[in-house]
Amino acid sequence: MRRRLHIRRHGLVALSLLTLAASAVSCTESRGGAPPPAASASKTAGGSQDSPSARPEHPSRPNFPAPATVRADELGAVPVLMYHQIVDRPRSVYDRSPRDFRAELERLAKEKYVPVTAGAYSTGKIGIPAGAHPVVLTFDDSTDSQFRLGKDGKPTADCAIGILLAVAREHPQFKPVATLFVNGGGFPATGTEKSLAWLHRNGFEIGNHTLDHANLRDISAAQAQHQIAADQKVITKSVPGAQVTSMGLPLGVQPNPASLGLKGSADGVTYRHDGAYLVGAGPAPSPYAADFDPVGIPRIRSASEHAQDAQFGSAHWLDQLAHGKVTRYTSDGDPDHISYPKSTTARLAKELRERGRAY
Repeated sequence: MRRRLHIRRHGLVALSLLTLAASAVSCTESRGGAPPPAASASKTAGGSQDSPSARPEHPSRPNFPAPATVRADELGAVPVLMYHQIVDRPRSVYDRSPRDFRAELERLAKEKYVPVTAGAYSTGKIGIPAGAHPVVLTFDDSTDSQFRLGKDGKPTADCAIGILLAVAREHPQFKPVATLFVNGGGFPATGTEKSLAWLHRNGFEIGNHTLDHANLRDISAAQAQHQIAADQKVITKSVPGAQVTSMGLPLGVQPNPASLGLKGSADGVTYRHDGAYLVGAGPAPSPYAADFDPVGIPRIRSASEHAQDAQFGSAHWLDQLAHGKVTRYTSDGDPDHISYPKSTTARLAKELRERGRAY
């Protein structure tokens, strides 16, 4: 059993201990323990092409730098950042202004972070350049401030996705991908179906956030499965053929049992997720680490160094990662191996040892 620090929404911040139930899904399945059969990059639920971290050798395979030269550590921590409203006048600790949101993305780009989707992270398919660090950008509640199309059919300049695309144009290595955890009836200004179709078509991952933003701890197991399955139905109706593989737990609250966040069924709909995401208060472990647990992946609330409870916010944790107080994941660029210093060998998950490369 592990304990999680976790923050409640709407500015009422409280520290509580989350006791995580054992996952019914094996970590080997979630991590993609064996290389996928195809040499090409696999698509996430949102259609993004995140190159797998495990794929067969290819005759034209490039030469990668020695892990030591880029100080690779693929057992380091990964920041999974959580956003809600992006508005000019933030009204809660969960809101950010467009200016502050852009500044945080600029910082990530300058510090050699490369966005990957939640689906890519939780399955270990982190295809980023040598020396770069993965970051997962997640958005909860499917609000208009996150995504809104203008009359020209493009995201407006002041919504989160519009800002992300603008930063990516200025920093080509900073991939414009993110995971949006949506509810039924999301993105009302543009319309749910139109919004989800655009996001899927343009490489963004669409994740489950329940139909009605339900507190999964306060309802029965059957009701929890209904909420999750019904939201998946909304997504797949908007985007036929979409594979929903990531779950953002509303309020950071797990159902009972916690494994229902990963798989279940209701009303003729079966769902299966590779990762269920908490609200959390710190970086997430490497998907290759022994302590990686897909049933409850921590996220970091986006916040400035002067925000309420700033010690749990993104500015604080990005400083900790940048200064080496918390070891961050640094890629070796090689999708076939997991590289790390010999001193951290014990942290590698047992089922992934054949891919390990200590130096």
